[in-house]
Amino acid sequence: MTHDTHPLVQRRLKQAFGHLARVMAMVDAGRSCSDLAQQLEAIESTIRNAKRELIRDHLEHCIIDAIADGNMSREDAIQEFSFLTKYF
Repeated sequence: MTHDTHPLVQRRLKQAFGHLARVMAMVDAGRSCSDLAQQLEAIESTIRNAKRELIRDHLEHCIIDAIADGNMSREDAIQEFSFLTKYF
């Protein structure tokens, strides 16, 4: 299933992928650990934001819509939400 936010998530992941390649080149070039740590933090942030957007979208569109449509019970929704909380 594709949602409106999936292109945004994909764009962020592609950004992180390209950034990671550049950081790997920085390692090969012998850049300082401080520079590398800063760039890795930026990559983590990009991935973290993509994950949050994906989870938010799943909650809003998959779980809430499934409940509203009668395709998911309250108990199943709580279980799904509980499963997702470990990724926040």
